[in-house]
Amino acid sequence: MPRIDPAKLKKVSVSLPFGIGSAEWQADPTERRAAWSLYVELVTRIAVQPLEIDEGLLREALTSLYSLFGITREVLKQAGPDVGASRESVGGIAIAVLNKGLRPFLAKWHPLLQTWEAQRPPHLSLKEHERNWSQEANLRYELEALRRDLEQYANALAIIAGVEQ
Repeated sequence: MPRIDPAKLKKVSVSLPFGIGSAEWQADPTERRAAWSLYVELVTRIAVQPLEIDEGLLREALTSLYSLFGITREVLKQAGPDVGASRESVGGIAIAVLNKGLRPFLAKWHPLLQTWEAQRPPHLSLKEHERNWSQEANLRYELEALRRDLEQYANALAIIAGVEQ
């Protein structure tokens, strides 16, 4: 029995985070391939994986999130103009997620954490120093809220790519 090719989806309808809303359109193979690439990058990072209180370093989480800018740019450049830049296209959605979700979060937290990191005494580990930061709990709280929004984005990419969930 032949498998049904998810790339033959006719119409997609997705709900999006960061005040982007929802979108519905005919996704073409170029958009599906780009959605798949972005989906894989997203779900294999801290972006959509919970960071428990005693796990990891906040700096590593921010670095991983920041890397999504370069990855997204590369995926969109390789996909070319067929991936779109309108609100109802993979390209437009990806750009909106970067500019409305990730950029404000990183613009707020990166310099604050960097300032704290610069004050680390040599006898403290990075982890200990982060734990002593008065803003650590706030950053972790906002990181979790961002994670939930990025999970919604990843789910939308999965739908566009034709991934069964």
